[in-house]
Amino acid sequence: MTISEVSEKYGLSQDTLRYYERIGVIPPVKRKAGGVRDYTEEDLGWIELAKCMRSAGLSMEALIQYVNLARQGDETIAARRDLLNDQRKQLMKQYEAIRAAKERLDYKISRYDEAMETGRLSWDK
Repeated sequence: MTISEVSEKYGLSQDTLRYYERIGVIPPVKRKAGGVRDYTEEDLGWIELAKCMRSAGLSMEALIQYVNLARQGDETIAARRDLLNDQRKQLMKQYEAIRAAKERLDYKISRYDEAMETGRLSWDK
C-alpha cells in the first residue's frame, strides 16, 4: 500500500505516518524504487497497534520502547510483557477516574430529571 492509501485507511495524515516511522513508533517501512514507501500487512499491524495504544493513552516513549524491544526478538518477551502490564495499570487508574466521574454525572443528571418532574431542585452537590 502507498502512504496515501494507508493515510486514508487509518485516518492518519501522511506527515503523522512519516513521523511515527522517523521516531520509531513503527519500524522502518520498505521502499520501492524511487523511495516510495510500500506498506505491508506487517506494517499495517504496527500502525493499528500504534493507533490503539495512543488512543488508550500510551506515551510515545513507551510505544517506542515497545517497538525497539519487539525488533530485538524473542529474548525481550518478558520486558515487553512488563511494559504492557505497567501501561495496563496506568490505563486502569484512568478508567477508574473516568468511571467515578461518570457516576457523579449520572447522579447529577438524575437530580435534574427529578427537578424537571417536580418543578424544584433540592440542594445539590
